[in-house]
Amino acid sequence: MPALPARSDAVLGASVLRPVRTHHAFEGCVEQLATAIRLGVYPLGSTLPGERELAERLGVSRATLREAIAALRQAGLVETRRGRGGGTIVTLKPKTPSARKAARVSAEVRADWLDVLEYRRITEPGAAYLAAVRRKEGGLDDAQRDQLHAALDEVAAADRPAPHRQADSRFHLTVAALSGSTRLVAAVTDVQKVLHEMLLAIPVLDANIAHSDRQHAAVVRAILDGRPDKARRAMEQHCDDTAALLRGLVG
Repeated sequence: MPALPARSDAVLGASVLRPVRTHHAFEGCVEQLATAIRLGVYPLGSTLPGERELAERLGVSRATLREAIAALRQAGLVETRRGRGGGTIVTLKPKTPSARKAARVSAEVRADWLDVLEYRRITEPGAAYLAAVRRKEGGLDDAQRDQLHAALDEVAAADRPAPHRQADSRFHLTVAALSGSTRLVAAVTDVQKVLHEMLLAIPVLDANIAHSDRQHAAVVRAILDGRPDKARRAMEQHCDDTAALLRGLVG
C-alpha cells in the first residue's frame, strides 16, 4: 500500500498525539507513538517527525522522547537511519524474540490481556489500600513490615530480567497478602500470572524498570505511613503506567 503524503501524516499526527501527563511521560509517549504507528497515522516506510516537534506535541523533554523512541526501536516498530534522508523510519519488523512473540498473539488473547489490565486497576490498588488501613489500625506486626521492605529491596536488587520479573510478582503478592483478604490474594495471583505473559512479549526497558522501582517505593511508604488513599493512588499510577506501556507495545 502506498504511503500517505507527508502532509497527511502531519495533519493526523497533530490530531492524534497530545500532551501526556508528566507522571506518565515515558509510558505515555510509548503508548501514543506505538498506537499512531499501528493505526497508520505514520504508515510503513514513513518518517516520524523530528525530535523537537514530537517532544513539543507530546509535552515531554527530548530525553524522555528519545527513551520512548528507543523502546519502539527495541519492539521493532521503527529503526533509526543516519545521514541524508535519515530519521526515525516506521518498519513494523519485530527484531527480538519478545517482539516477534507480541506480533504472533491472537486478537482473542489480546482482548483478554486488555481485560486483565482493567481488572488489575481495581484489585491491586484495593489491596494496597487495605494494607495501609491495617497498618493505620495497628494490624501489621514487625515481621510483616520487614517482609514488605524485603520484597521491595529484592525487586530493586534484581539485575537480570527473569529474576526481576519474579521479584516484581512477589512484591505485588506481598502487598496483597498484607491486605488480609484471601480473595484479593487469589485475584492478584491471577492478574500477575497473565501480566507475566504480557511482559514476556515486550522488550525489557531500563527506563520502565527504574520508573517502576520508584513507584514500588512510593506504595511501600504510603502503606507503612498508614495512608490508605495515598497507597491506592500510588498503586493506581503504577498500574496505569504499566498498562500504557503494554497497550502500546503489544498493540
